Amino acid sequence: MSDDASNDVPVFCHRCGVQLFEGQGSTYIVRIEAFADPAPPVISDQDLSGDLKKQMDELTGQLSDFSAQELNDQVYRRLTITLCTGCYNQWIENPAG
Repeated sequence: MSDDASNDVPVFCHRCGVQLFEGQGSTYIVRIEAFADPAPPVISDQDLSGDLKKQMDELTGQLSDFSAQELNDQVYRRLTITLCTGCYNQWIENPAG
């Protein structure tokens, strides 16, 4: 029996679903981090000329339809996927494909 409990949990390729066996050189861990454009928004004089309180109230109303997690996911998201050798070789050459 292994001292590391994580070895008892089967690991599968997130792309094709094949079971992976860690430590055999055929498993790739891919960490993906995505975040919204960090530049401040462009605000024009026209944007500032309207009723700012009304605009803020409308925006707050729109945002109330979303959970805190949904809003956070629009700003920052990090995930880790596990890939087999075949899927990794395809993914690394065309990650957006």
